[in-house]
Amino acid sequence: MNALRSILHLMFMAVTVIPWGLAVVIASPFLSSTQIYWMCVGWLRLAVRSGEVMLGIRNQIIGYENLPVGSKDPAILLVKHQSTWETFCMPTLMPHPLAYVFKKELLYVPFFGWAMSRMDMIHIDRSKRKEAFNKVVSQGQRLLDQGTWVIMFPEGTRIARGQQGTYKVGGTRLAVATGAPVIPIAVTSAKCWPRKALIKRPGTVEFSIGKPIPSQGRDPDELMREVEAWIEAEMRRLDPQAYR
Repeated sequence: MNALRSILHLMFMAVTVIPWGLAVVIASPFLSSTQIYWMCVGWLRLAVRSGEVMLGIRNQIIGYENLPVGSKDPAILLVKHQSTWETFCMPTLMPHPLAYVFKKELLYVPFFGWAMSRMDMIHIDRSKRKEAFNKVVSQGQRLLDQGTWVIMFPEGTRIARGQQGTYKVGGTRLAVATGAPVIPIAVTSAKCWPRKALIKRPGTVEFSIGKPIPSQGRDPDELMREVEAWIEAEMRRLDPQAYR
């Protein structure tokens, strides 16, 4: 049954992303960047809602009160990355527009990537590391100033349940450069949507939001160690069976 439900959900997303992507591309010259963003979030809400109905996946949000409340209060979200689920969910859960930092190759994915290219986000060329970071800082500062939060996955890729990747300091370097606080977020999505898995399982995914960590005057490496320590300790609290 889980296999059938998973295939149907995948087909549903594939079918609905085509008209959505085309609509975004066609409408983008006539809309503001904020309007384009919320238009795209509309499809993400559809994907998440269909995951709830078809796959039986539910979200539980912990620590929502830790998010900044001002309309222009900056934040850099550093999130545990286990599956595609949190990539879809985060814009639907956050009260501010989000800007992902992602590799430019994603822009060439038909329909999905075409729509992403119309959004005000930060796409980088990983082969040009210095230029890439300078772009992250300049665009990140601009986005933070206008009330958009920057979101990054410090491990860089999806990590299997119960495993820990290498935390890279790009997010904390950006935080120190801009003075924005970092907010660590632990996510247990692999309990339901394992890394690179076709078959998904029903259950509850916890999104645990930590308290903002000031970045001003901090060393990026030391700051990332604090972020890593909080996220990994929280992952073990939320999903102890995976870390036996």
